[in-house]
Amino acid sequence: MESRKVALVTGGMGGLGTALCRRLDAAGFKVATTYSPANRAPEGWLAAQRDEGCRFTAYKVDVGNFADTEWMMQKLLAEMGRLDVLVNNAGIQRDRSLRMMALEDWTSVMQTNLDSVFNVTRQALEPMMAQRSGRIINISSVNAQQGSFGQVNYAAAKAGMHGFAKALALEVARHGITVNTVSPGYLRTKMTLQVPDEIMQSKILPNIPVGRLGEPEEVAALVAYLASEEAGFVTGANIAINGGQHMC
Repeated sequence: MESRKVALVTGGMGGLGTALCRRLDAAGFKVATTYSPANRAPEGWLAAQRDEGCRFTAYKVDVGNFADTEWMMQKLLAEMGRLDVLVNNAGIQRDRSLRMMALEDWTSVMQTNLDSVFNVTRQALEPMMAQRSGRIINISSVNAQQGSFGQVNYAAAKAGMHGFAKALALEVARHGITVNTVSPGYLRTKMTLQVPDEIMQSKILPNIPVGRLGEPEEVAALVAYLASEEAGFVTGANIAINGGQHMC
């Protein structure tokens, strides 16, 4: 059986997801990721990572679908032999005020951002409990902590991730498994950089005391610590990494 530890990052082909995969690879993990069936160019991303010396395993899966995640986990364990770290990173946004929000806007965000946390974590628990060790890390958001206009669905889903983490941390601590949440602020990713410069300069940067966007690699370094043996005494925590935008 493969002895090298294995990490799974859901939604690993985005800006933050890529940084997470690469940082865990640098930390010595074999890294697998999931990507949405709507992603039409996964091979391009995988090839780009190989060019940088990173070889990742990728699974096409709808993380909001329980049966899909069950199949994916069976395949991962058959191919990679074990699972040591799960990073629940998959997420989407469907922003609009609640008065204008359609049911589909609500359900799609809940399925991808919160149902996925249940689906994938449920599959990960048995192998982690069998080896009496594991790390589960949920990627939430500063907007779950402080709220954000037009993001009732997103904020609710991301806040739910930490409630999930706290309860599960109590259930699995005796099995050598830790469960934590990381709540990033605004990061220098493709999605954030699409914000008009006027809004960036007038509404976003002035609310970040350090005066800049965060780097995905900074979040990835924190996640790598939580995935390490040294973080064995950290569980049930929600760690903010937002440049001082929200302090709790």
